[in-house]
Amino acid sequence: MNTPTNLKYTKDHEWIRVEGNEAYVGITDYAQSELGEIVFVDVNTVGETVGKDETFGSVEAVKTVSDLNMPVTGEVLEFNEALNDQPELVNNDPYGEGWMIKIAMKDAAELNDLLDAAGYQAIL
Repeated sequence: MNTPTNLKYTKDHEWIRVEGNEAYVGITDYAQSELGEIVFVDVNTVGETVGKDETFGSVEAVKTVSDLNMPVTGEVLEFNEALNDQPELVNNDPYGEGWMIKIAMKDAAELNDLLDAAGYQAIL
């Protein structure tokens, strides 16, 4: 499994990449492989502040639907519109073109509660 060291991870298989006070959020390579072929990503929280561990959307695969949870509290600034036409980007490039949302973090200290790459690998 691909687990980039420049990201933080949740036990629920979301990742976060911090860029200043903003961050990108998606699901991990492990999560996309477990879900299988992703056919739809639903995020209807743009413009809302979503708390740490609260649901910001869902991802639908051929066999199942799974909630997406926020790694840290933040305002959802943007949804990756490319996923509307190409949800398979999450399967093909989960840490790049398959990002799901961009957020404005409310409390960067919450990042300390997340796993680094080694910690995430240890729970797989």
